[in-house]
Amino acid sequence: MQWRGRQGSGNVEDRRGASGGGLAVGGGIGGVIVLVLYLLLGGDPNQAPQLMPGQAPPRELSQEATAAEDTLAEFVSVVLKDTEDVWAELLPGYQPPRLVLFSNAVNSACGSASAAVGPFYCPGDKKVYIDLSFFKELDNRFGAPGDFAMAYVVAHEVGHHIQNLQGTTNRLHQMRGSVSKKEYNQASVRLELQADFLAGVWAHHAQKTKKILDPGDIEEALGAANAIGDDRLQKQAQGHVVPDAFTHGTSAQRMRWFKKGFQTGDIRQGNTFETDEL
Repeated sequence: MQWRGRQGSGNVEDRRGASGGGLAVGGGIGGVIVLVLYLLLGGDPNQAPQLMPGQAPPRELSQEATAAEDTLAEFVSVVLKDTEDVWAELLPGYQPPRLVLFSNAVNSACGSASAAVGPFYCPGDKKVYIDLSFFKELDNRFGAPGDFAMAYVVAHEVGHHIQNLQGTTNRLHQMRGSVSKKEYNQASVRLELQADFLAGVWAHHAQKTKKILDPGDIEEALGAANAIGDDRLQKQAQGHVVPDAFTHGTSAQRMRWFKKGFQTGDIRQGNTFETDEL
């Protein structure tokens, strides 16, 4: 991705190194995978049963690692600025989210969360939360390397912000308790796939206006979407797939909706709640 030398966003809060409420994740790596399955790219920390009180040990970084993370923070800031520019053009009056960088654990209006939950958006304070170590996990554990894979993650979370501004998120939350768990999960899948679509729309217009893409970038984003599909994560965590428990969509669905957003660039074609075919 072409990002160096371009302006970053002024809407970044750097809380790295600050205390985040002392949360740890139980269950070892299996617990981490379940948490990622539940929360990755847009889940609700208030609903995560695997979050347990404890003491999260600080992450010690070498001087080289610190420099690399600072570069990554700069990259995320530039991507956020790109989303601000695109959505301000497409949605008059658009108010961008703030993005919080944190280490280990963080407090938000949605509650406290460990870094193991992955990046998330909190509707209560309209902020995106990211521990930059997640991007190493995206590469090493999920096999989705590349800078545009990381850009896709940021754009997806901003997609959740747009859904919140438009009232879509609130309508989904109002369904809780009034429909079956299966029906609520199906609605959650539609919400997540729409955020993937919006990430694709952003990529379309950012490329059109700023020529941000290098060869292979879209493949990197699709690789990330493929890596974090419910079917793939369930298979990894428990050895089998339970479709009724899907909350984010399959790998194929996530790739399909991101690709549709990128190919059309038309926000009107992303109503995942009105289609029979996901």
